Amino acid sequence: MDRKLLTVLGVSLVFALVVSSIFYQFSSRTSGPRKAEDQSVKDVVIATKPLDVGSTVKAEDIKLVKMPASAFPKGGFSKPEDVVDRPVMSPILVDEPVVDGRLAQRGSGAGLAPVIPVGMRAVTVRVNDVVGVAGFVLPGMRVDVLITGDPPGTAQRITRTVLQNILVLSAGKTIQTDATGKPVDAPSVTLQVTPAQAEVLTLAGNTGRIQLVLRNGSDQNIEKTGGSNLATLYGGKIKSDGTFSAASESEDLPDQPKRPVRPRPVVAMAPPPAAPPPAPVVDQIVTIRGTDRKVETVSIKNNE
Repeated sequence: MDRKLLTVLGVSLVFALVVSSIFYQFSSRTSGPRKAEDQSVKDVVIATKPLDVGSTVKAEDIKLVKMPASAFPKGGFSKPEDVVDRPVMSPILVDEPVVDGRLAQRGSGAGLAPVIPVGMRAVTVRVNDVVGVAGFVLPGMRVDVLITGDPPGTAQRITRTVLQNILVLSAGKTIQTDATGKPVDAPSVTLQVTPAQAEVLTLAGNTGRIQLVLRNGSDQNIEKTGGSNLATLYGGKIKSDGTFSAASESEDLPDQPKRPVRPRPVVAMAPPPAAPPPAPVVDQIVTIRGTDRKVETVSIKNNE
């Protein structure tokens, strides 16, 4: 074999070994700390069952598991004692890490109290399946509140919207007792309102019948309504004496413009025809001769 060829092969082999050694050292330096980091684990508190809003975390509701330190959630806990006896502000699913943003501070109260923002109130109203939109009212939805009752000074029943865009905090059933002392199911809906709205809602529930109207959560408009009564429902009006008067067909509807009155064209009338002249006076002369009878007619003019 040629000596020059052997020299070239030898140099190439040495160069390849040097490049491989450099690449190996560089890769071992960069991957070494990352592997060590991936191998480190950390304890995290997770839920052993679903935790609803308003509930208080108990020791049997949580457990510790290990997970990579790089996957540790922000705001997570590594000690169970940091979570126990704290109210839940947002639903927590089973096997989900418990984070600080879903819990209220210890001592802030149980139930819905920690969920209510500062300056707001929670009012619970009793409803039935129809009033509660047939069971479709769920926490987090928005509703309008309607009241049906008899305003003071009139015997006419009216329905009007009193509150709009109200947040539902909870919807469920509470156990109450009837007149005989037996427990009955009383569906209830808890709404988040301002102190002034709480007064309106309480008065409406005590003086009339409440109806909830479900609305789109993205609809933030406040509509102005004048209410509806039986007179407007049946298309009539109430007279001054309190009696009902149905609208006649000739009356103009309030939401329709009045039609302009057009003058009728004048048509020339022809003069009446002249009266016919009076009939001539007719006289008769009767001549009787024996058994013969003869009648003669004599015409007499009017001017004679």
